[in-house]
Amino acid sequence: MPQYLRIPRERLPAETLRGMLEEYASRDGTDYGLRERSLDEKVASLSAQIDSGHLYIVFETESEDWDLVPQEQAAPLLDE
Repeated sequence: MPQYLRIPRERLPAETLRGMLEEYASRDGTDYGLRERSLDEKVASLSAQIDSGHLYIVFETESEDWDLVPQEQAAPLLDE
């Protein structure tokens, strides 16, 4: 059974976090509405959502993959 861990942003070096957010923002299927937004705008939005607690950085220990997950979806994975 996979185990999920929440990774606090404070535990990541700034360059690592920025790279993760850039990678996430450039994934296929990410849609940010009617107007195309710059990568910097997308990263800033993701960062703000993490800061506000709406998005969690989640690491799955079995596959060693990470993802950004809305708090409501992450809570059951993290037994919160």
